[in-house]
Amino acid sequence: MSRSYVRACALNDVPEEGVLAVDVEGTRVAVVRSGGEVHALKDNCTHSDVPLSGGEVYDGVIECWLHGSCFDLRTGKADGNPATEPVPVYRTRVENDEVLISLTTDDQGVSR
Repeated sequence: MSRSYVRACALNDVPEEGVLAVDVEGTRVAVVRSGGEVHALKDNCTHSDVPLSGGEVYDGVIECWLHGSCFDLRTGKADGNPATEPVPVYRTRVENDEVLISLTTDDQGVSR
């Protein structure tokens, strides 16, 4: 499967151990830096339909600010109640200090 990558933001715009909300081709994406890696998830909690970008990043997860559901940055898997459904994650790469994202998902809905 061929993937196309589009610019999401400058790497310096994403705080270390933090998150930045961006719009990529009409899709709201949470771009996250954690542990020296860059991740991208759909910016929407699967439990309460609020932006994940308002949450905290720690230990490889992003925690929803409203009810505390945690999502794995690599897989999107919900790691804590009340959310039970994963959030889509997108492949990322960094080139010339720019974060690029592929919105193409695999059969499982996860592009990692």
